[in-house]
Amino acid sequence: MPNCWQSGITKRRFFQVTVSPILLTVLCLTTTCATNAQESPKTIKLIRRLISQSPAPPLTGVSSSGNQISLNGRSLPGTWLQRSGKSSQITTHISDGAFRQLIGVNFLNSSNSGMQPVQWFSSVTTPLVLATKLLGAYRYLDITNFAQTSGWQIQANGNILVIATPKAQVTNIVQSQQSSDTSVNPLQQVRLLVDLDRPTPWQVTQGSTVKKIQPPSSDPDTLISKSTVPPNREWTVTLDGIADPVLIERYTPQPPAPAAAPPILLPNLLKQLSPATPTQPILPAPASEPLIQQVEVVKNQTIISLSVPFGLSPQVSTVGSPNRLIIDIRPDPLEERDITWAPGLRWRQHYVNLGTERFPVVWLEVNPRKFGLTLKPMWASPDGLAGTAPLIQTAQRYLAVAGINGGYFNRNNKLPLGAIRRDGQWLSGPILNRGAIAWNDSGQFYFGRLTLEETLITASDQRLPILFLNSGYVQSGIARYTPAWGSTYTPLTDNEIILVVQKDQIIQQLPGGKVGETAVPIPQDGYILILRANAATAASQLPIGTGVTISSATTPTDFSRYPHIIAAGPLLVQNRQIVLDAKAEKFSNAFIAEKAIRSGICTTATGTLMITAVHNRAGGYGPNLAEHAQLMQLMGCVDALNLDGGSSTSLYLGGQLLDRSPSTAARVHNGIGIFLKPRSSGSRE
Repeated sequence: MPNCWQSGITKRRFFQVTVSPILLTVLCLTTTCATNAQESPKTIKLIRRLISQSPAPPLTGVSSSGNQISLNGRSLPGTWLQRSGKSSQITTHISDGAFRQLIGVNFLNSSNSGMQPVQWFSSVTTPLVLATKLLGAYRYLDITNFAQTSGWQIQANGNILVIATPKAQVTNIVQSQQSSDTSVNPLQQVRLLVDLDRPTPWQVTQGSTVKKIQPPSSDPDTLISKSTVPPNREWTVTLDGIADPVLIERYTPQPPAPAAAPPILLPNLLKQLSPATPTQPILPAPASEPLIQQVEVVKNQTIISLSVPFGLSPQVSTVGSPNRLIIDIRPDPLEERDITWAPGLRWRQHYVNLGTERFPVVWLEVNPRKFGLTLKPMWASPDGLAGTAPLIQTAQRYLAVAGINGGYFNRNNKLPLGAIRRDGQWLSGPILNRGAIAWNDSGQFYFGRLTLEETLITASDQRLPILFLNSGYVQSGIARYTPAWGSTYTPLTDNEIILVVQKDQIIQQLPGGKVGETAVPIPQDGYILILRANAATAASQLPIGTGVTISSATTPTDFSRYPHIIAAGPLLVQNRQIVLDAKAEKFSNAFIAEKAIRSGICTTATGTLMITAVHNRAGGYGPNLAEHAQLMQLMGCVDALNLDGGSSTSLYLGGQLLDRSPSTAARVHNGIGIFLKPRSSGSRE
């Protein structure tokens, strides 16, 4: 079995296109209705359009726009536009995600989606307030006055917005230990003060774990135990400015001293002649890892490389007079936020207490009954179901304003392992009776454990169960693959029997041969049946020319009423009660006990939908499944579902991830997108 579905955690960047707004005919999925096995040309065409790419609609009232920003000579992804204002004045607008990530601007709480207070080398009590505008999949900030006050030079050059900021100097870096009660929290907080001669853009990026090389032992028989302390994490703080040469010299790593030749040891005859006795290995004393690893200047940027102990992360803020970057290394770096991003869409983040533990949670609250807000499943590949991509890329391809990663997939062959249904069309069927969420475009939701029962019915009323639909989950039995899978099917196991069905009739029987070798075309007006292992004997009962139909039914039947479904699991909460039963959904014991970052989706008593990302607790690892269920219940969830997690967890809004550095987020197969329908002219925001 693929390790991805069993563990439940998969260990896994920009172009602007759109998916046409399509509403497919809802398939009949009740227990009493048999559906025609033939996929009509109209349905196939709609499926193809559903996963195709087409140009984004033009933005009205915009003189120029693009999706690249050149910041002091470096090209970076970010959407922008310019408008002609009064007296032919040009105003410049940047998507808020790009502005926040590239410039280092801190967004402050706001209950007005049309205005965004920000803090950037300025006072928090009297913040600058920028006007916002929702266009397409982005919220744009009017930075015209901000840029003029900061002395920026801005010019549009085709698709690129060229920004040049005044040259800045990094004059000093000071490290100070913050007082903390070690009896309560053994993790020592550290503060770095980075002094500047003027405000300048900055970014902070999380990197990989710091790998330490164990020093060789002089005794080849000495056992060196692996450290039980998790390794440090690399972080980099990058500023558009030149550091004073004294700082560069101060924080330049010294080359290691040449290692002394190990002493020549005589054979230890005692060890060779006497039976081995267990001894406690001598561990080397842990070396103190300096926080600041290096300060260097690369292409007019100062890069401060940090080695941060496990359980700590940097919290970065700015102040003016003097201009200073404040970097606090602390166990609880999440800054609380409550921002109304758009009508019916609210970005929130804070710590949720569970007993003595504190979990940082970032989430979006969505009012699906608010005019213009809809939810749709989305997946990585425009050509079928095989493939993975960063959630940022997938969301931007679909022009989603927000989104979260969805269900599980096989990380080796990049195929789905769970239900995906959009606009009434099954893209992939469920597996293992796992938890799922279903919804319609009216803001109604349904949670439960989902099974899809398909039956192949011959003209002589012979009935054979179809166990899997467009699934990467491979087991003995009959599986069905439709054009939604892609243009071809390549065997997933050895010695499969392939039946090609076109216009409700079996037209071919083919040997599958070796796994991954021969691609078989899937007819646009039909599908193929795969007979695996013991099911291969059914081939004799299904000769060429046999007429067949398909009946489909969901359990529970309520799922059949909803056009959109995403399955993951396990189910966490139903009717306000924790219903976690991961064993019933065939999750492994290791996955059940694992403490990891988690994604979730839930509804509240007011009908609000929440998509959530729960990260590592203060000073430790993320929640296990039982803790995740409790956290969702504490947050007011009436019904809640666990989504794929770990490195897959990605919460997207307006062009950027809210919950983590994009470099730490894995590629994922599918997700749930939130979309804004265009407003009619004359409507107010």
